[in-house]
Amino acid sequence: MDRAIRARRLAAVGDPHRLEIVDLLTMSDHTPKELMEWCGLTSSLLAHHLDVLEDVSIIRRRQSSGDRRNRYVALVPRSMNGLLPESRTELAPAHLKPLRALFVCRRNSARSQLAAALWRSNGMGEADSAGTEPAEVIHPLTVKVAQKAKLKLPLVKPQHIDDVHTKADVIISVCDEAREHVNAHDEWLHWSIPDPVKARSVSAFERTIDDLNERIALFGMSQITKPTLGGNR
Repeated sequence: MDRAIRARRLAAVGDPHRLEIVDLLTMSDHTPKELMEWCGLTSSLLAHHLDVLEDVSIIRRRQSSGDRRNRYVALVPRSMNGLLPESRTELAPAHLKPLRALFVCRRNSARSQLAAALWRSNGMGEADSAGTEPAEVIHPLTVKVAQKAKLKLPLVKPQHIDDVHTKADVIISVCDEAREHVNAHDEWLHWSIPDPVKARSVSAFERTIDDLNERIALFGMSQITKPTLGGNR
């Protein structure tokens, strides 16, 4: 990373509130309202801190693909490289107890399937996936990019979240529609990831894999540096 960029980003996270925001976003995307509640900030002060972080490309704000009134704040992939510890795949499994994850999206045909496969392949633990309105089959491009990336997908059709009976240590929604449909509890984490099915291209599915890999690495890092799944509420 260029030294000048690194200096600007270090200065940006030098504020305790902005560092708390970054800590929260290593595990989960959040709406501004959620960040206000977690950090105890007013709307105007939070907006200032988010502007500072966005100016140095540490965070990004994205309109929900479900309820268009919502916006989600997320870390920019790789924006903290050189500032934070190395990725989860290099640090743990030796450093972290495996966690069983449940990934949820609307159709359970793309994002949640890939997320569960990547979770397992990165040595994070076991993983299941489900949908709020499951499709009949896993999307063909999901199968194609999974094979290319040497990921193992389950030989079962997409399933409804109510049909998952295995208790998960962590539940992560990977689609805005699913999160808003179930009115997810505070214990759920959320990764606001665009639907690659809408793009209908292999490259979109490959970008989804890259995004999920980055988020899994950040999640693992957060578990090494923090004692709990939640923030300091």
